[in-house]
Amino acid sequence: MSARSDPPRLRNDCFALPPGVAWTPVEEALAALRARCACVAGEETVPLAAAAGRILAAPVAALRPNPPRANSAVDGWAFAQTSLTGADPERLVRRPGRAAPGADGPDVPAGAALRILTGAALPAGADTVVLDEDVGLTTDEVRLRPGLRLGANVRPAGEDAAAGDALLEAGRILSPGDLALAAAGGHAALPVRRRLRVAVLSTGDELADPPPSADAGPGPGAPAQAVMDANRPMLAALSSAWGFETLDLGRVEDRRDAVTEALDRGARLADAILTSGGASAGDEDHVSAALAEAGALGQWRIAMKPGRPLALGVWNGAAVFGLPGNPVAAFVCALVFARPALLALAGAGWREPAARRVPAAFAKRRKRGRREYLRARLTPQGAAEVFPSEGSGRISGLAWATGLVELPDDGPDVTPGDPVRWLPFSAFGLSGSGAI
Repeated sequence: MSARSDPPRLRNDCFALPPGVAWTPVEEALAALRARCACVAGEETVPLAAAAGRILAAPVAALRPNPPRANSAVDGWAFAQTSLTGADPERLVRRPGRAAPGADGPDVPAGAALRILTGAALPAGADTVVLDEDVGLTTDEVRLRPGLRLGANVRPAGEDAAAGDALLEAGRILSPGDLALAAAGGHAALPVRRRLRVAVLSTGDELADPPPSADAGPGPGAPAQAVMDANRPMLAALSSAWGFETLDLGRVEDRRDAVTEALDRGARLADAILTSGGASAGDEDHVSAALAEAGALGQWRIAMKPGRPLALGVWNGAAVFGLPGNPVAAFVCALVFARPALLALAGAGWREPAARRVPAAFAKRRKRGRREYLRARLTPQGAAEVFPSEGSGRISGLAWATGLVELPDDGPDVTPGDPVRWLPFSAFGLSGSGAI
């Protein structure tokens, strides 16, 4: 495996918004973020067996034609189409032997036919194949009806790709089908981007890790009314699902020095850091305060629900995404903002989720001037029903849902049957999400 040096790391001001910006519409925030995110992952070459899910670093062209030679698409009999006379039936001399995959069959003289198996290269002298089911056989003859066209049941050489044809473009997240195409084109290894390294950090004095067993209480030093840290495992799972190398920075107390030390460690180990909590402008919001002190903060107040405060910045060259502390808000902001930005940093380009319109199975009065994301799933009839609570602390809604309904910034109230924008979790690169 060979490696090249990585592109430059990010500059401190890359997430800065223009002065005077207050509440930022989602589309403007996404456009600004897109303009500031360039690939930071270097290139390496890996064997095909290790390339699934990796991001292709350079275009790939065919090294050889596929298929390399004209071959039979069926089990049948190969012959020269000019041997046909128009008689009914046509009579061809039955040539001894056969053509099988991986072995050249004997030449086929004019007026003769040779047994051929599916995938076998067409023998010299033959250009057409008739199916087994369409012939009559005697000891010496192959008989068929007239009118078979030239090249029938033959796959031409290079039918799928000729040598030098473009096969795969840079930035693709390689699928099993991509690997099949690369192998058919003669590639045993592919140039890919180094996996983006993403560190995950939780902040908050109130947090504790779940106890090791059901009857155990919070660990030593945990507050009596501890809140289990749900964000860190959630964000780590998202990062891994998106194909990144995920590092756990743990959780730190609401102290500036602790947060700073954790960010220092994350920047040494990772290309990007996902934090939750401390993203607003309160006394205990140390993530945004630390970024501001370093002159590296873009304090984004997004006109959306759930979400709103989003601290974006750069710490010692690593992109920092300061997500809200409420789990639902952290989850939605990670999908909407962190995912496309991280993919761009990883070399996959900016990717937006594919949505479709479905009828609403709910009613909702709208508050204008903000975009709303509702946890939702589809009914058996294909309509979107929403979780009964919009509270950002109702984590059960994330397990219940299979996607999000996105309501536009200044859209009308929703009544049952109205078309709404449906974003399945699969559109965000997640599989197996939600109820069955």
